[in-house]
Amino acid sequence: MRKNIVAGNWKMNNDLAQTQSLITDLKKQTKTSNAEVMIAPPFTNLWHAFESLRQDDIEVVAQNMHFASNGAYTGEVSASMLKSIGVQTVILGHSERREYFNETDELLAKKVDAALAKDMRIIFCFGEELKDRKKGWEETVVGNQIENALFHLEASAFQNIVLAYEPVWAIGTGETATPEQAQDMHAFIRKTIANKYGNDIADEVSILYGGSVKPNNAEEIFSKPDVDGGLIGGASLNAKDFFAIVNAF
Repeated sequence: MRKNIVAGNWKMNNDLAQTQSLITDLKKQTKTSNAEVMIAPPFTNLWHAFESLRQDDIEVVAQNMHFASNGAYTGEVSASMLKSIGVQTVILGHSERREYFNETDELLAKKVDAALAKDMRIIFCFGEELKDRKKGWEETVVGNQIENALFHLEASAFQNIVLAYEPVWAIGTGETATPEQAQDMHAFIRKTIANKYGNDIADEVSILYGGSVKPNNAEEIFSKPDVDGGLIGGASLNAKDFFAIVNAF
């Protein structure tokens, strides 16, 4: 049975003191749902976050990684480096990595392979821009992003892959896809996986929604049958709001 997951992507926010403060606040919150909870601090704070939450039911994950195991890649971090500090899960393919750092499907396929080679779990992101949706191309764009980066994998790889649909036009804009729009796309994503790998694999893959999820809309979004949780941006920087989303299940 697939898992419900709520993952907080802190992006480039919070220095060490702010990280300590937010983790302290997170520890004070009560979880009433059965959802897995994750947070993704910046690289500089991963070790501190992992150590601080070692005894807690919150997994610390990374926002990105390089495809190489080592080498002359100034400023980059490898899967082995992440695992050496206890990080077992990495976010790949976020729209901001695609847009600002020109990450292509081909590059992301290499990152996926590198993460899986180290037995890491992946939260793989994809989604259409506003211009694509206005032209009715959203399914074509999303289907291609999934196929190009993931469809070279064996079916067994999906035991370690979580999918995250993020309509780019609803990230940090205050705009949110309606629950019906989210469900329609998540159903399409699951069908896309089923067409390649079969219904059994598709039914086990968790698909998260990432697009301005807030405490006041999380319950309705999460109630949809193919929405298995959320990849949360801004709201994850407030412990009370984040756990209100966690408890929306």
